[in-house]
Amino acid sequence: MTDTPGDIRRLLEIMARLRDPEGGCPWDVEQTFATIAPYTIEEAYEVADAIDREDLPALKDELGDLLLQVVFHARMAEEMGAFAFGDVVDAICDKMVRRHPHVFAGAPVADAEAQTREWEAHKRRERAAGGETDASALAGIARGLPEWQRALKLQNRAAKVGFDWPGPAPVIAKLHEEIEEVRAEFDAVAAAPDAAAAQARLEQELGDLLFVAANLARHARVDVGTAMRRANLKFERRFRAMEALAVEDGVRLADLPLEAQDRYWNRVKAGSP
Repeated sequence: MTDTPGDIRRLLEIMARLRDPEGGCPWDVEQTFATIAPYTIEEAYEVADAIDREDLPALKDELGDLLLQVVFHARMAEEMGAFAFGDVVDAICDKMVRRHPHVFAGAPVADAEAQTREWEAHKRRERAAGGETDASALAGIARGLPEWQRALKLQNRAAKVGFDWPGPAPVIAKLHEEIEEVRAEFDAVAAAPDAAAAQARLEQELGDLLFVAANLARHARVDVGTAMRRANLKFERRFRAMEALAVEDGVRLADLPLEAQDRYWNRVKAGSP
């Protein structure tokens, strides 16, 4: 095994050893693309979290974990005779050169916005060359994406052909409309709690509400994932502070009624951003 620092061959050799049916790691050996996929998604989010926290040492570690996921998938594919890690590298290198003719072939491009349009055009041509027959503006949006991210991609694609709200005001109006529809469906479920149809309508209206909320974030040029991540962190910080205040007062937050818990929440909220 090579000991050259930064040599990808060392990682490839480690993965090959881990996947060796004779003497490898039993857990690694029994994994499949499907069982590893959730870890791949989780590692990508941990990279984003390290970036959000501006923690560069953590980012180094998380990027390593994410790279391991690529090597893991490539190793399983190599064992099947489908492709190897080198093929993955060649494929992305070829794609980057092909999709950046303004850098590698001297083709003119006006600005970043123009490059984004060209990028999408390249992708359409590649799908067509690969036998893709779906001519929709929404073609090629992966169904395996987190649904909030897929919603944004659907909305962006539709906007590119002019199907979009002219600004945030009508989106806010639509959001209020969806909230009222959700309220009505909650009332319907309360009136018939065992009715599957009522619950299904509530789910549908909640989905519509979230879809419009994502659209509002898009109009605000706010990344939904980042906004939710920061909201989660803020809630966690405030809730932990509530627990600490309760301990200082000699009580457990869980033993208090909601009204008393709200008082702690308001104290924390008043003293923190």
